[in-house]
Amino acid sequence: MKNRTMSRLARLTLILTVSLGGLPALPAAAGAQGSCSDGLQSSGAVYRICMPEPGRWNGDLVLYAHGYVAFNEPVGIPEDQLQLPDGTSIPEIMNLLGFAFATTSYSTNGLAIREGIEDLLDLVDIFVATHGQPRRVYLGGASEGGLVTALAVERFPEIFHGGLAACGPIGDFHRQINHLGDFRVIFDYFFPEVIPGSLIDIPQEVVDGWDAIYAPAVSSALETDDNAAAQFLRVTRIPTGGGDLDAVKETVSDVLWYNVFGASDASAKLGGQPFGNRFRLYLGSDDDGLLNGQVQRLGADLGAWLQVEAHYQTSGQLRSPLITIHTSGDPVVPYWHETVYRRQVRAHDSTALHTNILVFRHGHCNFKVTEVLVAFALLVLKVSGQQMTNAEEVLPDAAARAEFRQLAMEYGALR
Repeated sequence: MKNRTMSRLARLTLILTVSLGGLPALPAAAGAQGSCSDGLQSSGAVYRICMPEPGRWNGDLVLYAHGYVAFNEPVGIPEDQLQLPDGTSIPEIMNLLGFAFATTSYSTNGLAIREGIEDLLDLVDIFVATHGQPRRVYLGGASEGGLVTALAVERFPEIFHGGLAACGPIGDFHRQINHLGDFRVIFDYFFPEVIPGSLIDIPQEVVDGWDAIYAPAVSSALETDDNAAAQFLRVTRIPTGGGDLDAVKETVSDVLWYNVFGASDASAKLGGQPFGNRFRLYLGSDDDGLLNGQVQRLGADLGAWLQVEAHYQTSGQLRSPLITIHTSGDPVVPYWHETVYRRQVRAHDSTALHTNILVFRHGHCNFKVTEVLVAFALLVLKVSGQQMTNAEEVLPDAAARAEFRQLAMEYGALR
């Protein structure tokens, strides 16, 4: 599990690990990272603080909220999520831009949104105690970390001066749970017995053998029964990046992974089963009557529903700037989260504090370095009133710098 699963997590969940993918080693002229130190938080989480070289710190702190880590991984900073495939370090990039960088493992894996917020608040206190009060604190995160970011910025504007939330389930966490649950029950209808157990009954053998046995079985089933596969894709309406069979197999496997490695953990932490489809109408198959009559039906436990409502739902009420960035064809966390969140922002008269950057591309958290740097530069400008004029220093070539300038002008990050 470790190699393939961890590479998937790096690809799918992290704002900078994924977003800066393909970035060559930084030019020597850009400078070098200062020093990093690790420590243990009172919650049991592990933290890391990385400072620029002496004299290069601009006085601001960037906190990073990492994405989803499987419940059965050991608690610790997910190193693969802090390093690019070519070995480039994310903390180093932040340090080269002049920012202090800090991150935490959170005290638990799996569903860790509440714990993530608590550990990030504690990490700010640790940073103040060890390095002094920063002028500004920026928070960034993606996927699960994107929701951590949005909730923390909404609830603690006195601590977090602004946030950058990428590809996060920020619009409606109830619907996100149902999105993943619907995907599993519809898959089981069209491909019974390919994955043992069910949405709410995940055998340990499936967890242990996902990469070696069951993910390949999913791919084989899609390839063998193309009629069932076509119906499945019509009913779920999952974006597949053009329909290439390999892309379809990878997308389906990646979305199902979240059920296999997340459903039991979420139920345990929420105090009940949070998925409900008792009255849902599924459409798009050759026989929708048969589909709706035979698909697994479940009702969400009230206690779990109330936990989500109380602790995992954003409000859209902002007092600090929040930049969100999302791909149009995200199969894991659909783009509709952004439209739902925008409605919430309007309802609270917070539109001036929210900007969404829409990237027309397939994939979860599938961004380019220029897009992320523009989003971050826009956040810095909205928070501080200052342009991040050194952003181009970490870009690899003239073409990337030109692309950054064009996109930055489009979104108002550069004047």
